[in-house]
This record gives sequence, structure tokens and C-alpha cells, in this order.
Amino acid sequence: MQSTAKKLLSRHRIISDQVTTSELLILLEELETVITADPARQGSVVEFGCYSGTTSLFIARLLQSYKSRLSFAVYDSFAGLPKKLQSDNNALGVDFVEGALKSSKATFIQNFKKAQLPLPLIHTCWFESLSPESVPPEIVFAFLDGDFYSSISSSLALIWPKLSKKSVVVVDDYANPALPGAKKAVDEWLLSHPSRLLIKQSLAIIKPL
Repeated sequence: MQSTAKKLLSRHRIISDQVTTSELLILLEELETVITADPARQGSVVEFGCYSGTTSLFIARLLQSYKSRLSFAVYDSFAGLPKKLQSDNNALGVDFVEGALKSSKATFIQNFKKAQLPLPLIHTCWFESLSPESVPPEIVFAFLDGDFYSSISSSLALIWPKLSKKSVVVVDDYANPALPGAKKAVDEWLLSHPSRLLIKQSLAIIKPL
């Protein structure tokens, strides 16, 4: 039987080239597993790095399909990528420069209006400037798409104390050689935070123990 995630991907187009269909399916099926394991579960889904709403739209559609009680919050600077650190440098990543991948909050909102979906709670911010109070108190699913070392490190530090039991964290670009900072940030974090780690395509799927 076809999953709801697959059905949504067959019905709706992906609005940017920043994620592949296969990786989006992996992300959505991980969230779908969390939702179906306990349909009455409360808490939040968070996305750090939402760009123009490419993945956000599908997350919202999946939550709506299941009439989920989970809330949804997104975080983005809407100013493009931050400055690279040395840990982000790689000959393959020459296109990932400061200010690249910029999309406005207005564009994000407009894409949700076109899709006739309820808006998530939107935080306009650099991740390292956020306080713990900016993050929901109980997170059941997190998608971290910050590209660079500092963004992933900051995101992990913010969400980890708020993760509920049987939560799932998905980090984009873990196995992307053009963005080595994402893998470095995850690997350093997991040294002191025991978890199950599964790599699917470029995604790191983390299940805290």
C-alpha cells in the first residue's frame, strides 16, 4: 500500500531544486512514522532552514493529511547563507557563498497561500542568536537544513534539550561533500550525545537513545 508521503509527492510539485524527490520522500516517511506511531501525540515539528518553503509545504500537507495535533514552526534568516567557517571550506562547495540561497519571508508566505495551507509559526533569525525560549518545549521531529557547521551546531544545541521520547532528527547534507561542515557538526555532537545514526542518501537520521 502506498504511503501518504508518496501520494503527496505524486500530487504536488516540488517548488525548488534544493531537495530531490527521493530525499524528500525519506524525510516525509520518517515524519509519517512518528505521526502514525501515536496519532494523538502532542508536541512540535520544527524546521531550521526553510528557504522558500520547499520542504515546509510537504511537512504541512502531511500533518494536515493525518489531522495531526502536532504544531509546526520554521526558522530561517531569510537573508541567505551565513559566512563560512574553515570547517565548511571545500573545493566542491564554491557555489555556497555568504548570502547565497536567499529567499524572502514574503515568498515563503505566498507559497503557503498558493497551496492553501495554514502557515507554520515563522521565526526570522540567525540560529546562533536564538534563545532556548524561542524553541517549542516538546519537539517530536526536527529537520535541520542549515548547510554550514555553525548553523547545524547551533540548531542541535537548541533542539536537543527539548526532544521528547522517540523523537527523530533529520540533518540535510550530512553526506554532501560540498558541505562538509554539516557532517562535522553532527559527528562532534554525537560524541557526547548517544544516538542511533542512519545515513540515507545525503540525510543523517538521528534517533536519540
